[in-house]
Amino acid sequence: MPSKEVLEQIAELFKAFGDTTRVRILWLLLQEEQCVGQIADTLDISQSAISHQLRILKQMHLIKVRREGKNALYSLADDHVRTILQMGLEHVME
Repeated sequence: MPSKEVLEQIAELFKAFGDTTRVRILWLLLQEEQCVGQIADTLDISQSAISHQLRILKQMHLIKVRREGKNALYSLADDHVRTILQMGLEHVME
């Protein structure tokens, strides 16, 4: 069995998936990288609320950001995030 610390990190990871807005953001980023404004417009949520959720997702290493001029573009951190989303969808669709 993994150490208590590792199990706590896993629990924290799954907490990040416990918010519908964060999951919606991740699904958008599964398709393509986007800036805060694009995400806010698509989800019809304020940019400040989106920024807050993006900060949480970044802290959990689920997304990454790259700068292009003045824009910050967000995308999934790696294929593990894609796999978690796809497996979650498969599980609930059974």
